[in-house]
Amino acid sequence: MPASKPQPLLAYLEVTKRRTFAMALDWPGWGRAGKTPEAALAALADYATRYAAAAEKAGVPFAADVAGQIRVTEEVAGNATTEFGAPAVFASGDADPWGGEEAARAAALLRGAWAVLDGTAASAPAELRKGPRGGGRDRDKMVDHVLAAECSYARKIGVKVRQPALTDAAAIADMRQQILAVVERPAPDGLVVARGWPVRYAVRRIAWHALDHAWEMEDRSDRTGT
Repeated sequence: MPASKPQPLLAYLEVTKRRTFAMALDWPGWGRAGKTPEAALAALADYATRYAAAAEKAGVPFAADVAGQIRVTEEVAGNATTEFGAPAVFASGDADPWGGEEAARAAALLRGAWAVLDGTAASAPAELRKGPRGGGRDRDKMVDHVLAAECSYARKIGVKVRQPALTDAAAIADMRQQILAVVERPAPDGLVVARGWPVRYAVRRIAWHALDHAWEMEDRSDRTGT
């Protein structure tokens, strides 16, 4: 019996003149940017092994070599947020019905992204190496920034909570659980709040933001003392 062909990695491109994001459609949080579409797709492929850690924590089977089978499903025009440095535009399929196995899998991968962030923050030094231009948040300010963003993102799917304090593990867990409760709930048209975000996009954006800063934290941690 012939071996089955590897499934392609479905991705869409969010394009502006100065920056492009390549976002994996079926793997929330796996998305990278580049100055051109080609650079963004190359970066997406390069991060396959790093994304594998989130999938492993989620308990979702993942083959890193899927990055060699990228298939772009569509290109969408980016906006000022895209150029600033965050994915901001919905894919056409984000309005499709949401629920069932897809929702359960996405919730698991979001948990995996949070687990990567938490684990990275726990092992990172309080003071991180400065970025290429001498800037960048240190560890606690970075985690606090992620919490603030998640509090804002949560409102886009109907979850209204105050930003948890960095040291309040119970409040952080409660906010995440409220987000997950929405993610796991069916949404016939992908939306749970009028003029909000489709759940599919919300999971993608929340997981991307958590992993993006976890990976930044890893890259800027001085574990060798040099």
